[in-house]
Amino acid sequence: MLEKAIYLITGVMTSGKSTVAELLASKIVNSVHLRGDIFRTMIVSGRAEMPVQPSDEAVRQLHLRYGLTADVARTYYDSGFSVVMQDNYYGEELSKILDMLGDRSVHVIVLCPNVKTVKKREASRGKVGYIGFTRETLHADFMRETPKIGFWPDTSDQSPEQSVRLVLDYL
Repeated sequence: MLEKAIYLITGVMTSGKSTVAELLASKIVNSVHLRGDIFRTMIVSGRAEMPVQPSDEAVRQLHLRYGLTADVARTYYDSGFSVVMQDNYYGEELSKILDMLGDRSVHVIVLCPNVKTVKKREASRGKVGYIGFTRETLHADFMRETPKIGFWPDTSDQSPEQSVRLVLDYL
């Protein structure tokens, strides 16, 4: 049985974060799956999307989203739940979100499928996550700029269930 903790799952868009996080949460007693993007989608009017060159407002809303996610994760954790949180924490944002979580037990899982797999996954889903970004550039930037904290499995050739098994074996 896994310890009570916050399990932070990140990676590039279409890396499998949502699916893996939901499956992982289902394997943990008293757990919550916290999708950080829910706070972005709650903005009905005035939402600023995140393009290649974001506006000050888009950055402000991104940091608001991260802060709300951390607040909710801490609240659930402090109330006795394990939290599987997932979002796009790129570059130094990963360190910042970890700071926001304080001294709670946190395990970082960074899903790392290759670019070919990311393209294939995006083509098979009903929405487009990459607007104004090339998958290659975003993937390379993510891999170069994100601090190497936690577990970084290459999930290119794995089903979501196999990825969760790999994470559970690691933990």
